[in-house]
Amino acid sequence: MEKAIPIYLILINLVAFILMYADKKKAIKRQYRIPESVLLWSAFLGGAIGAYMGMKMFRHKTKHIKFTLGVPVAIITTGVLLYFYITK
Repeated sequence: MEKAIPIYLILINLVAFILMYADKKKAIKRQYRIPESVLLWSAFLGGAIGAYMGMKMFRHKTKHIKFTLGVPVAIITTGVLLYFYITK
């Protein structure tokens, strides 16, 4: 079970990063977009670092307060949860 957590975190961060990339490409092409709720949930489910990296690398959602505050809060939340899990 303990090996599953790092694997999960790697995968969810990869998913969040790819979602940011895909949504940016769709925005450029003026296509149907990935809902903001999906992007934020991917961050709050453990993919906050990937979402943050995607925001910065692709310059995507960087002017949206939901993301400029929400993703850092998700990073802190994930960090706190990991701290309590590791120190249990």
